[in-house]
Amino acid sequence: MSPSAAPVDPRSAWDLPAFGELPRVSRLDEVTTRVLAPNPSPMTLDGTNTYVVGRAGTGGVVVVDPGPDDPEHLARVRQVVEQADASVVAILVTHHHLDHAEAAQAWAQAFGSTVVAAATQVAGPQGRTLADGDVLDPGDLPLRLVATPGHTRDHLAVRVPTGAMLTGDHVLGRGTSVVAHPDGDLAAYLTSLRRVLDLGPDRLFPGHGPALSEDPTAVLRYYAEHRAFRRQQILEALAEAPTDPAGLVRRIYADVDPRLWPAAEASTRAALHLLADEGRIDLDGATVRLAE
Repeated sequence: MSPSAAPVDPRSAWDLPAFGELPRVSRLDEVTTRVLAPNPSPMTLDGTNTYVVGRAGTGGVVVVDPGPDDPEHLARVRQVVEQADASVVAILVTHHHLDHAEAAQAWAQAFGSTVVAAATQVAGPQGRTLADGDVLDPGDLPLRLVATPGHTRDHLAVRVPTGAMLTGDHVLGRGTSVVAHPDGDLAAYLTSLRRVLDLGPDRLFPGHGPALSEDPTAVLRYYAEHRAFRRQQILEALAEAPTDPAGLVRRIYADVDPRLWPAAEASTRAALHLLADEGRIDLDGATVRLAE
């Protein structure tokens, strides 16, 4: 079996800020300000993007993904809210991972607000759980929730009337999202990608990394092509010799920083379960092999 060709990331030709050069506070459009949290890492990229969304002068904003419970980060977000002459009507969390949700309850108390999320454990006993199609309106700006499971079961994206979509970890500004089995589900993730593509956002504001406005459609298609490429790599590796998931990672991700191999193995396991459901591989036992 000949090696498959990796798809080309369209962002490689874009003029995006280099890693580490995202400003702490950026006004992205007339209703959205990004505040970068001070938690950079190989997994969080430049840090968690916290968004303040609302029209200035209408009295209310929504804070999306507060991220870590860091006093300086809270102070920057508070300053953005004050400059909008607004109050925080909700703390919206796209999914339960700590780099997005850790500060939610503390910030809700600090702002006298409510936590909103798809998962009850994130929203808390005083919070609200929302689902696909529900709307939050901080004041003349209906924000529609879009269920995008796959990265996690409880993942939500936010569709803004300006044409932008806040994607959380469903689509990132750099690289690709981790779909970590068992909470991550690759079949659900691919369905969510198609749904976002069908919705046709003209800008993507991700949970990590720079905003994507040049050609969001190309990025979404690349994400789907990348997942197909990884599945093909698995099949090609197994055609050479059966192995376990860790062995697949060593072969397929040989050119990737080994610090990322645990996340790569989690995503590989998600791909393996999809391939097994399609009847293309045999997952019985510790060794993975092509189906007969």
